[in-house]
Amino acid sequence: MQYLCVYCGSSEPIDHDLTAGAEAVGRSMARAGYGLVYGGSSLGTMGTLAKAVLAAGMPVCGVVPKVLGKRELNELELTEMIFVDTMAERKQMMADKADAFVALPGGIGTMDELCECLAWSSLGIHRKPIVLYNIKGYYDKLLSFFDDAVAMGFMAAEFRRSILVAGNPDELFAAIAGYEPPPLPSWL
Repeated sequence: MQYLCVYCGSSEPIDHDLTAGAEAVGRSMARAGYGLVYGGSSLGTMGTLAKAVLAAGMPVCGVVPKVLGKRELNELELTEMIFVDTMAERKQMMADKADAFVALPGGIGTMDELCECLAWSSLGIHRKPIVLYNIKGYYDKLLSFFDDAVAMGFMAAEFRRSILVAGNPDELFAAIAGYEPPPLPSWL
């Protein structure tokens, strides 16, 4: 079984297109044969995504730090629910289970998880695809920031090219299938 680790929010988005996008990703994941590993909440786009994957008959693994257990209480019957002590353990466990990473629109938690995942990739800690699911241009400014980082010498152009972007499920799975890891820094 292959798993996608999907970073997304547990807050309810104001824009219905973001929720619909999470649902479409979940259905498409199942059709493509992927299970889900995610932050474990039944709230917001996390819940929407998990419900779609479960409804399509694919496994869903939630990883929740004990400190968030009450806030992100999951009312869904997940295939697997793992409680960990810290956010660091959560991110490591999700990364270990994942074959690829997808960032749906989300808040500061999503950005934290995404940035750590990108940092690990830049250091060769993992060599897995990372895709920004860019619903309604949500990640346009972040992508511009990455371009500026390349222009100013803070990010290798090869690494920037390895950060994949998709606007629909077909693009998402094409990006994952065509992924080539960036070259490792020469100092590693």
